[in-house]
Amino acid sequence: MDAAEHTESPAPAARPKVLVASNRGPVAYTAAEDGTLTARRGGGGLVSGLSALGPGAGVWVCAALGEADREAARRAGPRLDPSDTGGQDVRMLDIPPETFDAAYNGVANSVLWFVHHLLYQTPFEPVFDAGFERQWEQYRAYNQTFARALAEEAEPGAAVLVQDYHLALVPRMLRELRPDVRIGHFSHTPWAPPELFRVLPGPVARELLLGMLGADRAAFLTARWARAFADCCADVLGADVVSDGGGEVIHEGGLATALGVHGLGADGGFLRERASRPDVDERLAELRAQVGDRRTIVRVDRTELSKNIVRGLLAYRRLLTDRPEWHGRVVHLAFAYPSRQDLAVYRAYTAEVTRVAEEINKTFGTGDWTPVLLHVKDDFARSLAAYRMADVALVNPIRDGMNLVAKEIPVVSESGCALVLSREAGAAEELAEDALMVNPYDIAGTAEALHAALRMDDAERAERSARLAARATALPPRDWFLAQLDALVP
Repeated sequence: MDAAEHTESPAPAARPKVLVASNRGPVAYTAAEDGTLTARRGGGGLVSGLSALGPGAGVWVCAALGEADREAARRAGPRLDPSDTGGQDVRMLDIPPETFDAAYNGVANSVLWFVHHLLYQTPFEPVFDAGFERQWEQYRAYNQTFARALAEEAEPGAAVLVQDYHLALVPRMLRELRPDVRIGHFSHTPWAPPELFRVLPGPVARELLLGMLGADRAAFLTARWARAFADCCADVLGADVVSDGGGEVIHEGGLATALGVHGLGADGGFLRERASRPDVDERLAELRAQVGDRRTIVRVDRTELSKNIVRGLLAYRRLLTDRPEWHGRVVHLAFAYPSRQDLAVYRAYTAEVTRVAEEINKTFGTGDWTPVLLHVKDDFARSLAAYRMADVALVNPIRDGMNLVAKEIPVVSESGCALVLSREAGAAEELAEDALMVNPYDIAGTAEALHAALRMDDAERAERSARLAARATALPPRDWFLAQLDALVP
């Protein structure tokens, strides 16, 4: 879940001009039938971080994601209307739809995401044919558009923070255009180990790594992902990875790129305040009426393949099969919000989530007990209500860069929750000591962890939950952003 925008006092004036580059920006537009455009501002760590710098201290460069965004970009010229952005300077790029689709859906979400999250069924995919080659050219063009816009926007000596796998080629492209600026790249996903990264065609793998090594600093959510990136650079490029006392530095082609780790945390203050509002209270009352006095296992995810929702449901079914004492005594609140429905594999996965949930209810349900309450319509207030009543949180991704849900539920849970957590979530690096750790592929093991979590006594659950919440909020979004900036421009 993303935190909402909130304003902090401005940072010292000596800080250099900052640019942020990301596929998705801080504002999105919808168009009415009469052509009127309405802006909706988003939240998250980047928004709160740039807000902390004060007015005029930063520029956000992002892509127009749909036709309404493109129309807004055309009307606005280089910068969007500040009244639409909450005063933030935003340059939204009107990238041709065919280029955006090939770069975003064809390469970023259907190839790079799959490589880093280990999602390929390798007997059948991937197939890197002429179609992929055309998409790769568009991915390169998409990155070049960002690099040129950043080069135009950057003042001398500016700091540029490039975000995520969509823009992996930007750092080197920008370095060639503007060698005077300081460049950081941050990866929000896991990073594949060399033997899996080599699934990519050799020239593509090299171009991705060299693109990111154009940055002065490449940062990741966990040390594990940073190590995997360094291993890929050594294995694929033959780069030298050197420890300099303050961390590791990758030397390649005359450039030196420092590695960094910043484990994004939950915004505890925002979450607690937002979870106490009347709309959350209303949804909490509705959920409690449905659940009764039963125990709750809560999950909140997008129907993203890597989130492993189907295996989570199968583990719950195994719990009810192996441990019939829980019949009628527990309800699984499964909030699975549709994601990337323009891709067929995601539509099929969403349908399978629904099918398995319905099968569990048909097999085990009774007149006064529905074992799974599945919600597929996104509702942040309802999610927070579920957080508040969670006895057990189930977070079992196949692989995840961080997974903020694992950090958010302990912060909001009213009585404390037991966390069942995949060892493959980035959050495991910080939370493993007080979570019940599971192999995300192991249905029986996950079912047993759910059983142990449900049986945990109230005092232990509350103590574990308090420690989880403290670790989860150690680096909230604003501080996470500023830590990247401070490390890039000491």
